[in-house]
Amino acid sequence: MGGTRLDPDRARTMRRTATGMLVAMAGLYVLTGQYLGVHPSIGYLRAFAEAAMVGGLADWFAVTALFRRPLGLPIPHTAIIPENKDRIADTMAAFLQDNFLTPAVVARRMSDMNLAKAVGEYLAAPAQGGTGARLRAGAGELIAEFLESLDPERLGTQVRGGLKAIAARVEVAPLLGQMLTAAIADRRHLPLIDSAIRWTGLTIEANETLIRDMIHEKANGLVRWTGLDEKLANSVLDGLYKLLAEVLIDPEHPLRGKLNEGLEKLAHDLLHDPATRAKVEKAKNDLLDNPAVATWWLGVWERLRASLIKTAREPGGGLPGIVTESLTDLGGSLAGDPRLQMQVNRLARRTAVGIAQRYGGQIVRLVSETVRRWDARTVTDRIESAVGRDLQFIRMNGTLVGGLVGVTIHALDAVF
Repeated sequence: MGGTRLDPDRARTMRRTATGMLVAMAGLYVLTGQYLGVHPSIGYLRAFAEAAMVGGLADWFAVTALFRRPLGLPIPHTAIIPENKDRIADTMAAFLQDNFLTPAVVARRMSDMNLAKAVGEYLAAPAQGGTGARLRAGAGELIAEFLESLDPERLGTQVRGGLKAIAARVEVAPLLGQMLTAAIADRRHLPLIDSAIRWTGLTIEANETLIRDMIHEKANGLVRWTGLDEKLANSVLDGLYKLLAEVLIDPEHPLRGKLNEGLEKLAHDLLHDPATRAKVEKAKNDLLDNPAVATWWLGVWERLRASLIKTAREPGGGLPGIVTESLTDLGGSLAGDPRLQMQVNRLARRTAVGIAQRYGGQIVRLVSETVRRWDARTVTDRIESAVGRDLQFIRMNGTLVGGLVGVTIHALDAVF
């Protein structure tokens, strides 16, 4: 932004300098006219000032006529740029298309470039210098800002809706049946059965009081009066513990066989029984439609998003470090593999040619229409800001060159 303000200021300073030189030549011309008889050199000064005024005025008129009407007078062929704004826009667009955006030009220019190697060397360089830290910090901040810009609730709802739609289309029962069949065939279900038996034993142990109370309540008054209900409760609990221990220790226990038969039947029904499959699908859909699942998912998503943002902003590692290391590895491969460079360059060239072929006309139309939409003052100010300083040098040079020509003519006139 500072550079944008600097150029108009420098152009304005040069304009004042050129105008000051012109005013100085006019003053010198008037002053020397009063002392022509004092010394022959005064004539040379007057000739210099006179010709410098002519040259300076001529170049002032030429420079001014490019951008506006000199002194506001409707002189023909002045204010050239504002009057021909549309033609300039079309010329710029045609120049851009003819010299940059034709497929042949793009292909020729791209063929002279090893874009893949240049990109590879740049990506590989961060590992050796401070660029890596800047790239890592920039990548981390970009990822964090992107995640922060997302509406958590809206995006979480959209993601949940997408996952729900995918899950609704997938029939879960056959998948569960195949997984269970494969697990039984490979005997990978046995540790699960052992875990279920242990869990049953721990559950009974944790709820012994509740079981005893249930037995006491079911026993009649005589049994309670004789104290047999307590013995009955102990017998029931001891029998359960013994049964679970035997099932856990004996791989050939009949109860294990019953469990295996039950699992095999369940796997078969999941694969082949329409009623079982319908029940599983209904349970799945009920679960997906449950508001509690939606609330749970939003909480999961928000924790995941917050974790990613925190990881992205971790200095010296985390997600930015992973991204940077991946880019560095990619850069090393690009920089050191000519065959990969050839493939990437070919892809880049074809992509650029395709863009030029498909969108070249739209790009140049965009340039032309943009310039056409500018008002004349905007075009004038932008061009004058870009080249105004050099144009003031033309005025200054015209003043000096005109003065030198005037001195030369005066000298020749004095000699001959």
